[in-house]
Amino acid sequence: MADEEQNVAEKKQSPLILVGIVAGLTLAAGGGGWLVGTMLAPPPAEKPAEETAAQPAADGHGGAAKEGEDGGIPHISTEANGVVLLDPITSNLAYPSENRVRLEVALMFNGPPDVVLAEEIHQDILAYMRTVSLQQVQGPRGFQYLREDLEERVDLRSEGRVTNVMFRTFVIE
Repeated sequence: MADEEQNVAEKKQSPLILVGIVAGLTLAAGGGGWLVGTMLAPPPAEKPAEETAAQPAADGHGGAAKEGEDGGIPHISTEANGVVLLDPITSNLAYPSENRVRLEVALMFNGPPDVVLAEEIHQDILAYMRTVSLQQVQGPRGFQYLREDLEERVDLRSEGRVTNVMFRTFVIE
């Protein structure tokens, strides 16, 4: 009879011990994760207070200065890189005509960029987008077909001088 009481007492204590072990391991894992996280990702360097206070007044946009100005990350679309950013293209689709598309494209030239050729390509893309229907560009496959069609038209127009057509934005409303 005493053996049965002792077994019952041991069974009652085992869940409490198990919960304690799990809680201890959880705390150890959390502490280890925090330690490794601080070692791998040190805190960001702080800007001097004078610089952060003067920045919103300097750019006039509340601190949202464009990259490439004031020594930031330079824009990729420069003539030195051979990239020309075309003006945004906004057009109605062929069907349904109440839907509109806005497209921003950049062209990468092989060699020095040609602005006149870039403007011709811009007009060609605009004319093509007016012939596209919504069903043709729906989904990832439709977007891929549109991309391939535009690359083919650009290649024909530029006679191989444009090496890449980069989509910056593509919106249909």
